[in-house]
Amino acid sequence: MSEIIDGAALLDEVEAFHRRFNVFPTEHAYVAVALWDAHAHLMDALDGTARIAFLSPEPGSGKSRALEIIETLTPRSATTVNASANALFRLVSADEGTPTLLFDEIDTVFGPKAGGNEEVRGFLNSGYRRGAKSLRCIGDGSDQKAAFLPSFCAVAMAGLGSLPDTILTRSVIIRMRKKARNETCEPYRRRVHEKQGHALRDRLADWAAPLHDRIAEAWPEMPEGVTDRPADVWEPLLAVADAAGGHWPERARAACVALIKAAGEGEEASLGVRLLTDLRDRVFCGVDKLPTAAILEVLHGIDDAPWADMSEDGQYIKPLTARAMAKLLSQYVRPDNKPIKPKGIRVGSTTPKGYYAEDLSDAWNRYCPPPPGKSATAATAATPQVNGGESVAETPSETRHMFAESDTRTLRSVV
Repeated sequence: MSEIIDGAALLDEVEAFHRRFNVFPTEHAYVAVALWDAHAHLMDALDGTARIAFLSPEPGSGKSRALEIIETLTPRSATTVNASANALFRLVSADEGTPTLLFDEIDTVFGPKAGGNEEVRGFLNSGYRRGAKSLRCIGDGSDQKAAFLPSFCAVAMAGLGSLPDTILTRSVIIRMRKKARNETCEPYRRRVHEKQGHALRDRLADWAAPLHDRIAEAWPEMPEGVTDRPADVWEPLLAVADAAGGHWPERARAACVALIKAAGEGEEASLGVRLLTDLRDRVFCGVDKLPTAAILEVLHGIDDAPWADMSEDGQYIKPLTARAMAKLLSQYVRPDNKPIKPKGIRVGSTTPKGYYAEDLSDAWNRYCPPPPGKSATAATAATPQVNGGESVAETPSETRHMFAESDTRTLRSVV
């Protein structure tokens, strides 16, 4: 009769093993990593997998050590610093079984000097769901045949900086930092500690084996507000926690909420969303239409925004132009589902190009964070003079809605 393994106690041991060698930024990180180690043993039962990403702004923050410990605890672990997409597809489809892929120095794959690596990005994006396959040529020499190769596998990554948004949204993100003077951990010695990790790995495998059907049919309850992609990411980890029992279901859901919130706070909005948000909160501020020149003058004057020093192709820097703004906004659509484009605005005897708030309203509602609680009136102090030398910010709100009909001799022409 096989030994009955206490799943909660086993996960406690996995967590304790990490704590010996890793200093993670929060208690929730230890919970997430222990659950991730266990979920790698249940890939045959899962429809999806969470990528896990250890990221930091500086070297020496313990990212690679975290991967080393994970390597000892997960099945068929394979560590790489750089690999082609074809090699990755072949590794996943090998007869030995689904690997646990550990990507160290991931910044060399997706960093500013890496050239994008779209094929590797495609592999990582598609492989978080079971059944994901890509068409590749396989064979020797001239004997090549087309075949669909799978990409579904557990992936842990470590690197400096950040990752493409499409990968971040599929990942549990652990933002590592250098140890403080009062933070210590045990030195890791592979020839001594690898065997200890492997012993835990084998017990995780023994515990996971009879759970296949239970995990395959599990629909773990999500914390309130966790939906869509974050729910996809955390579903396999919560299923593992529920199967382990004890305090793990509660700790897992607390970690889920905390790490999702932290990822959102550390997330930098895309340039398009940043532009839309600044237009809503710091430019229009209730005005129904504005000439492009007036919009650009306000944007260029926002100190904490990128609009005054936009970089194009990494070669030179100049302020955001009317053409560049039009290109960014054309990615979004008006309420009638047509691209947002500048229109002629009647201002006195002229019709300069500009934008209408009603055309931006649908994009504001869909893409921008909730507007600030306080009135944005103060933000209009930088609004250029458009009303016969009188600042828009100094006019009553009802007058600001009508300013586009006034004299615009002080505006720079952009047409």
